[in-house]
Amino acid sequence: MSLQASFRSIRLVVSDMAGTTVKDSGEVARAFTAALADHGVEASAEQISVVRGASKREAIARLIAPRHANEYGSDAARVEVVYASFKNHLQRVFTREVEPVVGAVETFEWLRAHDIKLALNTGFDRDITEILLDALRWRDVAAAVICGDDVPQGRPAPYMIFRAMELTGTINVRHVLNVGDTISDLQAAHNAGVAVSVGVLTGAHTREKLASENHSYLIDSIKNLQMLWGV
Repeated sequence: MSLQASFRSIRLVVSDMAGTTVKDSGEVARAFTAALADHGVEASAEQISVVRGASKREAIARLIAPRHANEYGSDAARVEVVYASFKNHLQRVFTREVEPVVGAVETFEWLRAHDIKLALNTGFDRDITEILLDALRWRDVAAAVICGDDVPQGRPAPYMIFRAMELTGTINVRHVLNVGDTISDLQAAHNAGVAVSVGVLTGAHTREKLASENHSYLIDSIKNLQMLWGV
């Protein structure tokens, strides 16, 4: 089946939030930097960029305890302390200012009009995600919202995509399009085996970084997503 033919079969779009549908002007990276600094950990912008898109606990574990990135090991308590600090920094920003990416809401409406379900997924935990949804007034825009703490392992594992399929009654990965702004999004899409994997250039990673991963399309923004259907 050609990529263009695949679009006729898409029944579910799984979309990342920060950097993809929600404007990210560096707030997440700054929250990482501040939280790490609160606890005497230094991390370069490049180190933080590498872990963008992953579950935030897993990202922090990789930054402060790389040998225990999956299980946290003896550093589990420290990971939780830094994560709590990260969440506090980010919550202060999200309660003051948060905006959708231009065109995101219109894309949601287009998907709804064409009977294509939308699931939002994010590396944030449920607490931060609830604040974000309330600030954006997005309680009713998606058929499902999957957070990093809803699954055993975050991106690049495929479990958030599979959870979105489960919650929306989508049983075939060939009916799924995944879209995100990080290499972790593209890796998760590849690991899930979805029909179409789309990277957007409004977030954490550059075209060059995204192009280095398996993908179907790279587009400027979520506002251009419906154009892939040829409309």
